[in-house]
Amino acid sequence: MPKGTFLGEAEQLVLLAGWRLGEDVTGASIRDEVASLTGRHLTVAAVYTTLVRLEKKGFATSRMGDPRPVRGGRAPRWFTVTEEGIAALREARERMDRLWEGMPTEAEPEAP
Repeated sequence: MPKGTFLGEAEQLVLLAGWRLGEDVTGASIRDEVASLTGRHLTVAAVYTTLVRLEKKGFATSRMGDPRPVRGGRAPRWFTVTEEGIAALREARERMDRLWEGMPTEAEPEAP
């Protein structure tokens, strides 16, 4: 994988949650999914910053929706994980699996 395409922890969490939720998801729904499954609470700003970075890498796409039908209603931004993003997640998992291979599964007793 070329330099700059490795995934950091937050990128993995955001991509996995987005992939899990399907096409056209919002940053807020990704944030809620990450929190409910991992207990890690990301700010909406952190999620959107990560999604923009993932778009630049080609791992996600986005489109603007129609403004909400309330006064001052903002247009939601919808995100979708790309095939390249899914491939990057799979590669990151394989790398971690290789690192964990042969590691003890239980805590070893301390030496006296």
